[in-house]
Amino acid sequence: MSKEVVIIGGGIIGLCSAYYLQKEGHKVTVIDKSDFSSGASYVNAGYITPSHIISLAAPGMINKGIKWMFDSESPFSVKPRLDYDFLKWTWLFKKASTNKKVESSIKTIKDINLLSRELYEDIKASNDFDFFYQHKGLLMCYQTDKAGQEEWKTGERAIQEGLKVENLTKEQALKIEPNAGLNIKGAVYYHSDSHMTPNEFMPQLKRYLEKKGVAILANEEVLDINVLNDKVTSLRTNKQELKADEIVVATGSWSQILVKKLNANIPIQAGKGYRINVAKDTGITVPAILIEAKIAVTPMNGFTRFAGTMEVDKINNNINKVRVNAIAKASENFYKGLKIDQKEIDDVACGLRPCSPDGLPYIGRLSKIKNVTVATGHAMMGWSLGPATGKLVSEVISDKKTSLDLNPFHVERYS
Repeated sequence: MSKEVVIIGGGIIGLCSAYYLQKEGHKVTVIDKSDFSSGASYVNAGYITPSHIISLAAPGMINKGIKWMFDSESPFSVKPRLDYDFLKWTWLFKKASTNKKVESSIKTIKDINLLSRELYEDIKASNDFDFFYQHKGLLMCYQTDKAGQEEWKTGERAIQEGLKVENLTKEQALKIEPNAGLNIKGAVYYHSDSHMTPNEFMPQLKRYLEKKGVAILANEEVLDINVLNDKVTSLRTNKQELKADEIVVATGSWSQILVKKLNANIPIQAGKGYRINVAKDTGITVPAILIEAKIAVTPMNGFTRFAGTMEVDKINNNINKVRVNAIAKASENFYKGLKIDQKEIDDVACGLRPCSPDGLPYIGRLSKIKNVTVATGHAMMGWSLGPATGKLVSEVISDKKTSLDLNPFHVERYS
């Protein structure tokens, strides 16, 4: 049965949800308070990462965040504040940061990433799109033996999950990436990963949806949500009232604020990240993560992107120039001959990643408001998990059996 669906949020999760919902024959509207050209969906590293089997809530991360809080150049920081939602999230994050919890989520993270990679490749194979997509794997590059040993433990665990992983010497890594001047001791090479150019794919997806009759409403903010008999009947925006049979909340770091209007609580904190684009030839052809610096490096269509930091803080788009300069400095240290110009540094952009306490997204219906589906909390895997999340959202709303078990992603697992 065709339904009228309003998706709140026009990032990769919202647009992918619209993509699969319109394919099921639903009448879809996507609303966003921005102009559909900025935010985390546009400034991310463009990775599709089955290799990322360890969640954000890895053991020791809270302690690192507190320790690095006093280091203005650190790649990860948690800014403490006397705020109930922040304190609760921190407590839940610490509870989730155990070996047992992380181990229990490995297969879940791997499976949803593999599904998403398959769906991206289906989209690429269609005649409706023409976007940059390469399957070259991911080099986890290290400069210290300690970092290499820790990463290889993850690599061995990934092998147990059926992923192809190699432990490379420096010489072996240089054969894969010969012209970038890699200054490393070695690398762990994950063959499973792919990469894209986000700010190329997003406009194409938006145009495709408009062509298919999906209404795209820019610069429109939801102010109030009207509920009757445990169902949302309409949304009031700054411009109009919208009626719908089904609502999808895909507003990223703002999702907790929105669902509070429905007396629901989904713990989320914003994790800010920055990106620097370098247009000149860098010689970089294979995506890499610079382990000690926690910087993601992606050869995109016409430029190379350097993305990094995780600042857990209240929602804001302030640019921390010290951390941006640290990204440039560390990148130049890992790639001899690389020079990031001041103009490229000044052209930095940031995005806010919606982080759940356990590093797993929230996907599924609210129990008390029957026609609201939530899709948020993807942290650093939002781009990677876009199509899989959109597919799952479509299956939920279409009352179909879901492609994956949604229990690990239960939206009220902290209620």
